[in-house]
Amino acid sequence: MSVFEASSATNRPITAVAWASNGTTCPSHFTLVSLTEDGVSANFSRGFGLKSGYFLSYSKDLSGGMVVADVQVISDKETIPHGYCYIPEYLEPKASVGKKKRVCVRIVPVGSVATAVLELRMTAKNKTTLQQYTCLGDMNGFVVWCLKGPFSTPVPLAKPRSVSLDMRSLSLEGAGPPQPLKPSNLPTAPPKVSHHRSNLETNESLEGVCGSGNHSNIFGRTAMDGVPFTLHPKFESQSNTKASISSLCDIRIKSVQDIENEYNYTFAVEELASKRIRSSVTTS
Repeated sequence: MSVFEASSATNRPITAVAWASNGTTCPSHFTLVSLTEDGVSANFSRGFGLKSGYFLSYSKDLSGGMVVADVQVISDKETIPHGYCYIPEYLEPKASVGKKKRVCVRIVPVGSVATAVLELRMTAKNKTTLQQYTCLGDMNGFVVWCLKGPFSTPVPLAKPRSVSLDMRSLSLEGAGPPQPLKPSNLPTAPPKVSHHRSNLETNESLEGVCGSGNHSNIFGRTAMDGVPFTLHPKFESQSNTKASISSLCDIRIKSVQDIENEYNYTFAVEELASKRIRSSVTTS
């Protein structure tokens, strides 16, 4: 496996690049590049008697949802490319960054690109060449390199669920004797079903219909809704007594023709009266 394949498979993308004077001024989520690949101090402000300087640092914190898609080193006479920005500075009060060469980056949302900057390295000028890395240019006697490629984001871990005491007491090794029911887990009694609808249920159902905005269901209700059905005391004694078999045998089932013959009416009287009224109106 090549260096590029190994890096792209395991490394996360760089999300920010900055200048920092030392580990104290460097933010906690940044990594300070304090040494070059040659083992030399990577302080860009080199000179006799200097107590402060500045180092490159980078972050791989993906909480912001952004990644560094590209890094460039430009001179002070060049115009910064479109979509790029200069990296921030976390320096001591007396420290400063040289302006002859500037580092700029292009930061994009993590879901908008398939490749990003994975690593930043530095070497002494004209001494070491890094395979699979891209040379960005030289700055103050150092050469800045970057590795770009496909990146992988960490899979978010599911939050652990809280396990109740009853679940912790369960064991798969063997089932013990049945435990008595506790007051907390007694089976609930089935609800009693009433044959009569109470006024409370009727009021709640009416409120639900009015509140839902569907007023078409209101017209399907009558004035008898919610009124309990009871027999008149006059008929309660008859309902309690059992009907005799002889009374049931006397019941005669009528056919349709029998009903028409029994209730046949010719309306002859009404027709005669109608003729009389019409004749009296005509003569008058």
